[in-house]
Amino acid sequence: MTERIINFNPGPSAIPLPVLEKAQGELLNFQSSGMSIMETSHRAKEFDGLLAETQALALKLLGLGDNYKVMFMGGGASLQFAMIALNLMNEGRTADYVNTGTWSTKAIKEAQIVGEPKVAASSEETNFNRIPKQDELVLNPDASYVHITSNNTIKGTQWVDFPDTGDVPLIVDMSSDILSKRYTMDKVGMIYAGAQKNLGPSGVTVIVMRDDMIEKCKGDALPTLLRYKTIWDKNSLYNTPPTFPIYLVKLVLDWIDGQGGLDAVEKINRAKGDLLYGLIDEMSDYYRGATEKESRSLMNVCFRLPTEELEKKLIADGREAGFNGLKGHRSVGGIRVSMYNAISLDNIKALVEYLKDFAGKNG
Repeated sequence: MTERIINFNPGPSAIPLPVLEKAQGELLNFQSSGMSIMETSHRAKEFDGLLAETQALALKLLGLGDNYKVMFMGGGASLQFAMIALNLMNEGRTADYVNTGTWSTKAIKEAQIVGEPKVAASSEETNFNRIPKQDELVLNPDASYVHITSNNTIKGTQWVDFPDTGDVPLIVDMSSDILSKRYTMDKVGMIYAGAQKNLGPSGVTVIVMRDDMIEKCKGDALPTLLRYKTIWDKNSLYNTPPTFPIYLVKLVLDWIDGQGGLDAVEKINRAKGDLLYGLIDEMSDYYRGATEKESRSLMNVCFRLPTEELEKKLIADGREAGFNGLKGHRSVGGIRVSMYNAISLDNIKALVEYLKDFAGKNG
């Protein structure tokens, strides 16, 4: 086998090697069933047990109680942009959105098809290089919900903690930082995440909803598979769910649990951030951070070099050195290091040494 590289892809992104090895070992014969999990019926007892274990472990790691339910769908977080508004933006009421970049903007655009969402705060005027502060939020106490995106993969910003939304439930797109750090969850009515960054492979979206939220959802007025109530009542089994991606999510959750859970994972992620941002601050005349310091993401570190030519060289030389996925998003350019949970502290140490060496040779 070709030696594995260090994968900084922003998504689909790195999956922990022990997870891949476990899946490889069970690929042909899941739990002595004589079948791959990909061949197993979603109605079979083997998958039923897997689904229940995955749901329970997700709630445990998130620190949520049994008043929340874990659901699985296809369609990515982008489908949720529309479903949230369709199900929860009640007649005569609007919803508040905090716009922190591309994915928030897309969520707002989908909601505008359904109703009249209001932008409660935005950092667009500074090119989304920061997260708005609590006192900047203009919230409507009668809103159906408040929507935020917890981490901006393109600009490299992240909420330090979730905002206080009063009595209005908070809905959070956590696609790129779910289970990477601990957030205060007491205002959260729903979170959702495409799995392909921190939870597993592309093809499955994890939705975690509080039980009172399902009562607010519209019912028969929507097509069957666009109703959260359908997914809730049928335990994600109304139609055939993405069984193999759910299985891989379970293995990733097992891996996180084996690391010591969310607090242990957060400790590692903060050490990774301290190391890489420390280098950027130390060499700020060469590596220029793209975000305000208090809004820096622990998942996506974005920075620029003195010229675009140097950026292209750093990406190309990095690929030769075994570092993949360092190119910034096509809309902003520059360098982006996506260091989700599967990226180890040793991986970041190796990258920092490469960046020091590159600057010394190309300064």
